Amino acid sequence: MASGEDERVTCAVLIIGDEILSGRTQDTNLRDIARYLGVIGVDLAEARTVPDVLGEIVDALNALRSRYDYVITTGGIGPTHDDITADAVAAAFGVELEEHPEIMAMMTARWGDQLNAARRRMARVPVGG
Repeated sequence: MASGEDERVTCAVLIIGDEILSGRTQDTNLRDIARYLGVIGVDLAEARTVPDVLGEIVDALNALRSRYDYVITTGGIGPTHDDITADAVAAAFGVELEEHPEIMAMMTARWGDQLNAARRRMARVPVGG
């Protein structure tokens, strides 16, 4: 290795969503993430896009996390049935999902009695996350 190369901090971005792959939605997150990582000295080494398929998300996440220091995921964390990123991350790490108390408090403050089951899905975080 060249001098200093072992100090390189690397990151991959995993973009999740059928809407990105179909062209219905244009991804703009990657550009902003790449700019931010550059500013803080982290090398964006790879970006990958996968559909809303649990096994494909888990496989991609495991492949990327084995190669890079950090993996950032985008997409799939909303209130609808096809938003399965949290489920996939929990599966990849072999942990359960829990409703994060701080997120629940913020959501309760915002929606109060209108905090329905769909919205509560957005507070689910893999244990340890």
